[in-house]
Amino acid sequence: MTGGCVLDGEAVAWAGDRLDFDALQRRLVASKAGLPALVREQPASFVAFDLLAVAGHDIRDTPLEKRRELLEQLAAGWVPPLNLCPITQDRAQALRWFEELHHAGLEGLVVKSAAQGYQGGVRQWLKVKRRQSFDVVCGAVIGPIDRPQYVIAGLPVEGQLRIVGRSAALAAKAARELAAYLRPPSRPHPWPEVVTETTLNRFSKDKGPVSLTLVEPLVVEISADVAWTGNAFRHSFRYLRSRPDLPVEGVLLPNR
Repeated sequence: MTGGCVLDGEAVAWAGDRLDFDALQRRLVASKAGLPALVREQPASFVAFDLLAVAGHDIRDTPLEKRRELLEQLAAGWVPPLNLCPITQDRAQALRWFEELHHAGLEGLVVKSAAQGYQGGVRQWLKVKRRQSFDVVCGAVIGPIDRPQYVIAGLPVEGQLRIVGRSAALAAKAARELAAYLRPPSRPHPWPEVVTETTLNRFSKDKGPVSLTLVEPLVVEISADVAWTGNAFRHSFRYLRSRPDLPVEGVLLPNR
């Protein structure tokens, strides 16, 4: 709470003309001695999305349209690192943002009703993420080789096939299609048979082990949003199809 106001927003850091999510994550694990250098090298900014209280009054039940008016009045004198999130009711403008701003590291758009109030913990909005198709290497699955439940994807990083993410749960039809191409490894595999949950999702609070069923590396096509953390997908991806016609050696780390 600042000056009798409560804001809903997000901290961001920039690397050139792109948002750098990793820079924020490094602050969470930085030592007390090392943190000042990170702050100097990549200072963070705050982007305000919404106004929840002003002049000591709770306005969460006020329609979004009115809350936005009040937020714009509050932000009239702001200078970086305080920033106001852009908003539009022009569909054409929103589509231009969707097509162009992903190059700056934005995942997509959030769609809200101008008449809605604000309810914490209740999702009242739609997040439209930009997705792309990628070829990755299926180096393991979770579940039996003849009934895979999840795909574990790999990509070449510094000359090694590294785990970069896990799929959403496979539908029965997709699992059968994938299983037709899965084979046990024919040579020593670069991955262990047991990894930690954080290997598959670095933001998971579950530190427990996850058993992998290692397979002969196979190229598969996936659909994933454009959010990355380091050289890994930040969110689970969708399995689309197997690509046994493509050589594993031809899969490259995407240019983001």
